[in-house]
Amino acid sequence: MQRVRVKIEGLLDPTTAVKVAQMGADAIGMVFAESPRRIAPELARAITDILPPWVATVGVFVNEDPDVINRVVEKSKIAYVQLHGDEAPDVVGRICAPCIKAFRIRDEGWLGEVRQWVAAASAPSNLAAVLLDAYAPDVRGGSGRRFNWDLVADARAAGAMAGLDPIILAGGLDSSCVSRAIDLVQPWAVDVASGVESSPGVKDLRKIEDFIRATREGEELQTNFWL
Repeated sequence: MQRVRVKIEGLLDPTTAVKVAQMGADAIGMVFAESPRRIAPELARAITDILPPWVATVGVFVNEDPDVINRVVEKSKIAYVQLHGDEAPDVVGRICAPCIKAFRIRDEGWLGEVRQWVAAASAPSNLAAVLLDAYAPDVRGGSGRRFNWDLVADARAAGAMAGLDPIILAGGLDSSCVSRAIDLVQPWAVDVASGVESSPGVKDLRKIEDFIRATREGEELQTNFWL
C-alpha cells in the first residue's frame, strides 16, 4: 500500500483542529455550505490562524457564487477551495485560490464526465486536484456512502487516468476500509468526514487516530500539491 496524504473534513473548532494536526493530518477541511458541519468564516479564520503552516486548509462550497467564495477565502485565509456542487468549469478561473473539484461517482460513465469537465475548465492551472466521492441523492458530501472503487481501479489499470492526478478519494471511508481503498484506487490523498465522527459534525479523536494510522504504510507519494 502506498502512503497517502490525509484530509480530515468538517472541523468546527480550533482546539480539535490542532489535535487533528498533531495526530498527523495533512489537511483540514471546513464546510461553508448547508451541512451539520457548516462553519462561519470568522471561526474558520480562528482555525487557520492556529494551525501549523504545513497543514493545508480547504474550504468546501456547493454551487456558490465565485465572488462570495473569494470573500470567504479572504476572510478565513483558507488555502484551497473545494467545489462540491454542479459548478461550471469556467468557475475555476474566477476563484482566487487553487481549486479541488469534487465529482460524485454513480456508474461507468464517471470518467467521461470528469474528463469533459476538466478539459473545459478555463483555468486548468488553477485546478489543483480532482476529488472522487460517492453519489447520494439527498446530500452533497459526508453521507458515509461508498462508491464502487473498482470503477477507478479498472480505469487506472487500463491507463485511462492519465492527466487526472492528483486524485483525492472520499466517500464512506473509515479505518476498517481505507487500506483496501488505497490499494485499489491508488489515490494521492484520502478525505474523511463521517467515518471519524461519533455523530454528524462531532469528531471522534480515537477514530481519527485509527484512521490516520491505517493510512501510514508504504512509500510516500511525491507531488508538489499540499507542500
